[in-house]
Amino acid sequence: MNRRKENEIKGIFGLVVLVFLIFLLIPLARLFLKSFMGDTGLMLGHYAEVLTGRGFLEAFGNSLLISSVSAVVTTVLAFILAYAVHYCNLPGGYKGFINRAAVAPMLLPTITYGFAIIYSFGKQGLITQLFGTQLFDIYGFNGLLLGYVIYTLPVSFLLLSNTMSYVDKKFSIVSRIMGDSPFATFVGTVLRPLLGTLAASFVQCFFLCFTDYGIPASVGGEFEVVATVLYNEMLGSVPNFSRGACVAMMMLIPSVVTIALLHYLEKYNIRYNKISQIEIRKGAVRDAVFGVLSALILLCVLSVFAVIFVVPFVDEWPYRIRFTLEHVISVFSDNSLITVCRNSLIAAFLTAAVGSLTTYGAALTTARSHLPGKVKQVIENISLITNTIPGMVIGIAYMLVFSGTPLQNTLFIIIICNVIHYFSTPYLMMKSSLTKMNASWETTAMLMGDTWLKTIVRVVTPNAMGTILEVFSYYFVNAMVTVSAVIFIAGARTMVITTKIKELQYYTKFNEVFVLSLLILAVNLAAKSLFHYIATDRQKVKVKKTARRPVVSKSIS
Repeated sequence: MNRRKENEIKGIFGLVVLVFLIFLLIPLARLFLKSFMGDTGLMLGHYAEVLTGRGFLEAFGNSLLISSVSAVVTTVLAFILAYAVHYCNLPGGYKGFINRAAVAPMLLPTITYGFAIIYSFGKQGLITQLFGTQLFDIYGFNGLLLGYVIYTLPVSFLLLSNTMSYVDKKFSIVSRIMGDSPFATFVGTVLRPLLGTLAASFVQCFFLCFTDYGIPASVGGEFEVVATVLYNEMLGSVPNFSRGACVAMMMLIPSVVTIALLHYLEKYNIRYNKISQIEIRKGAVRDAVFGVLSALILLCVLSVFAVIFVVPFVDEWPYRIRFTLEHVISVFSDNSLITVCRNSLIAAFLTAAVGSLTTYGAALTTARSHLPGKVKQVIENISLITNTIPGMVIGIAYMLVFSGTPLQNTLFIIIICNVIHYFSTPYLMMKSSLTKMNASWETTAMLMGDTWLKTIVRVVTPNAMGTILEVFSYYFVNAMVTVSAVIFIAGARTMVITTKIKELQYYTKFNEVFVLSLLILAVNLAAKSLFHYIATDRQKVKVKKTARRPVVSKSIS
């Protein structure tokens, strides 16, 4: 690797680290100092006030309880779905349906989940009307549990399904040949390789539940959790920024524990040198059981959202059930809502563009360079930290740091916040893709006289375009549905759809809430379909070009 190439990579590394220094480390440090600041200087009084104050410890305990229960339930349900896909002889179309339906809730903001639960299981809810009675009390523990499970199921399913695809299934055959019982085979060849991922699923789901604000905002009721305490401290009727900073710092406790646990769980991950392609053993009972269980799980999840396709299109639910487009027309004739929709689309597109460039640059420094391991570890640590910092904490830190600056209430700060908040997963996707490419491309290009930058543009980037589109799609979708962070930094001129939904909740305008939710769903479905089509089309073109290359044969005379 020549000197110029090293300098170019170092420049990219420096820019990436500078971005995270300015927009992650400094805001968090400012938040930390704010939690100790009092009228007479630094003090511990705010922490004592919060810890001894009425309701905080109860809310903290409630968060621990509901997050733990939700994480266990979600991991079990996600395991059933992933097992049905990878270990059962189900029709390919049905497996494809499971893969798509299990992640469908990711296309909607979490604040919509709560409203869907209210209109599905409330006293006048759609499902309540179908059963003729209210199945359970939706406010408090029950509503939060249902909302959290729906929220975290896609994440858990993706984790478990991805790991199962790399588990070598030939060991199950070996286990049966050795005379092991079906249960022993299941434990030894399925559960044991998944132990680390199962634990990681629990940790990730717990953390997502503990830090989510959207679901408690709608169905939390009197079951107060830390996220609602934090919101009330910062944006309540009598804001107290110092107390809010203390609560935000305490929300980082699970982050520290999560980082430690994820490091510890790494040793339980089993890696195979080769994945054998074998035919799944026939088992009619197993296939029937897991096929039915998967159908029931997905039916329960998706049925909750059926109401958002009904309520906006009736005159007045549930009293005047007559089809109408009045609510939809009302939304799209409101100039303020049109502005909000435009803000969301602009923020989502620019988040995806800036986020893709940032993650691509970061992944190049770790996967396509000869930089020292300690230097690369800086990027790895940034990835781990951003994966465990709650969105609410980032939003509050930005509110404290950028208030009174030209960046306050701008789309720029929302875009940067989204890029930082969702950096981890796209970075890991990009790094994995770049690592698998031929490591000698840059060296070969250098010998041919090309610069490193030309090699990246002409060779590496085209081969990584599929992953770049995935990263772009990931950022776009998450920027459309995020609420926890942007609720603290969006102003009247830069309000996005999710923060507008929160405002409409205050005025009980639920028809408008569901219309905007459907708009988000439609945009995300269209975006994912478009990116998938582009990626597929590029792959077809690549295959055709390869097929058209002439075969040169040598004849021996």
